Amino acid sequence: MELRTLGKTDIKVSVIGLGTMTFGEQNTQQDAQNQLDYALTQGVNFIDAAEMYPVPPRAETQGSTESYIGSWLKKTGKRDQVILASKIAGPGRGDLLKHIRGGSKLNAEQLNQAIESSLKRLNTDYLDLYQIHWPSRSSNYFGQLGYRYTEDNHLETIEETLRALTDLVHSGKVRTIGVSNETPWGVMTYLALARELGLERIVSVQNPYSLLNRSYEIGLAEIAHREQIGLLAYSPLGFGVLSGKYLEGKAAEGARLQKWGHYFTRYTAAKAQQATKRYVELARQHGLDPAQMALAYVNSRPFLTSTLIGATTLEQLKTNIASADIVLSNEVLAGIEAIHNEIPNPCP
Repeated sequence: MELRTLGKTDIKVSVIGLGTMTFGEQNTQQDAQNQLDYALTQGVNFIDAAEMYPVPPRAETQGSTESYIGSWLKKTGKRDQVILASKIAGPGRGDLLKHIRGGSKLNAEQLNQAIESSLKRLNTDYLDLYQIHWPSRSSNYFGQLGYRYTEDNHLETIEETLRALTDLVHSGKVRTIGVSNETPWGVMTYLALARELGLERIVSVQNPYSLLNRSYEIGLAEIAHREQIGLLAYSPLGFGVLSGKYLEGKAAEGARLQKWGHYFTRYTAAKAQQATKRYVELARQHGLDPAQMALAYVNSRPFLTSTLIGATTLEQLKTNIASADIVLSNEVLAGIEAIHNEIPNPCP
């Protein structure tokens, strides 16, 4: 398994990382342990979680993902073999996350509360990477491309959040920090404040990236190149859509979009199905598994640090991890670009 450097640190993370947002909802604790065991044997050392998980978020299950990972760490004693990441939930989202501290905020008080709770659930005294799950300010993320002009002066500033994150690093509870669902302006503001005020520098940005959503390439890819802020790509299969399992109304019982499609409608739109059909046909023309082709493309991007895969079965996990060994031919890459030019970013 290839290892890549996390930002400007000396931390090396596997090009395939294990996303865990199904732990506690679609996956039992035993499922989670089996996945963690297998991933580690295949060279996967990067595990990503969040205080909000599992998804969809519910008060009854909130924190289960971290607890499952923590139980595994306690049972195996393998904390020193993994790079462990988690996230603090951002504010807003209506009533969806009121069960998290009455509505999460990105100030020092809540960051301290959040990290203490995460560390306790994870059975560890430090995180290798701690991330802001989404911005405090109004911005375009979670499927929104157009920017909306709104007043948000009552919210925490990036400086306030970054100072609190810096304190967490100085306390030893966090080794490095990153952001998620961020824009080019947000990433550059974090970097500018770190430079100007002597605060901690972010090392990564965790954003969606897949054959169905390459919006990261507009602005953020250049930042990754010039500032060494690598991408941790989430939803690299577009919630499983790129495996082809949802084409023509087909889906396994209990599949994520079958159960909670109303949360993720951008992945079930007509253009998403149209593009997916083309990508699946391209993969099969070249004797490739569609999911592995989609993941291999993400793995091959020069701005990519780690591709965060998620699976509900061990067979899916094995297929996804095996994508690390696949090198796409120039012919396949040309075919991907042709489809992208015709149907760009159907699932932002």
